[in-house]
Amino acid sequence: MSIALSNPQKRYLRGLAHELKPVVLVGAKGVTPALIAELDVALEQHELLKVKVAADDREVRDAWIEELAGQSSAALVGRIGHVAILYRRRKEKPLVILPKG
Repeated sequence: MSIALSNPQKRYLRGLAHELKPVVLVGAKGVTPALIAELDVALEQHELLKVKVAADDREVRDAWIEELAGQSSAALVGRIGHVAILYRRRKEKPLVILPKG
């Protein structure tokens, strides 16, 4: 179950993510259980992060990004080329306060 975000919330999160560097890198092996576990830890620490996907085929890249968002229960905020922005609110003491929308 991923989070539903309004367009103003996505725009706000994209603005926050602009200066971020990719924290998780998806390599040639694709989406593995170990990668999902690492993504869960990173989302719990940062809430908002960039993921770089090293797949040349656009369809494969799109499928991996969808799989990452789905398996981690994160919202796909945006995507540019090989980089996707994911957001998942922390269970305790959230870092990002979303605007109403």
